[in-house]
Amino acid sequence: MPVVVKPFKVGSVEVGGGGLFLIAGPCVVESESHALKMAHAIRSITERVGVPYIFKASYDKANRTSINAHRGPGIDEALSILGRVRNDAGVAVLTDVHEVSQVRAAAEVADVLQIPAFL
Repeated sequence: MPVVVKPFKVGSVEVGGGGLFLIAGPCVVESESHALKMAHAIRSITERVGVPYIFKASYDKANRTSINAHRGPGIDEALSILGRVRNDAGVAVLTDVHEVSQVRAAAEVADVLQIPAFL
């Protein structure tokens, strides 16, 4: 029996309906200005070519190869920045969660929560 996929919305982006969409952004939240610049720039391109866009960035990039690598500005600041990206750039937001205790806070600002593969 064929699998029937019912389309659904992520923010204003329809997913599962067969149309192309883009999930993109910086690997990790670096700063508010960087996240907003990236979200606006990518949204501008995707609007021009007619491709719906979901912004993605991690608030904590825990799976680094070096213990000294930048992991992000911390959950509170990064989630605040992701909320501003969602509101200011007018895009859906995807981020990953690392612990069950983080789900509620991340869900306040993100349209999609991802569980990283290494967990």
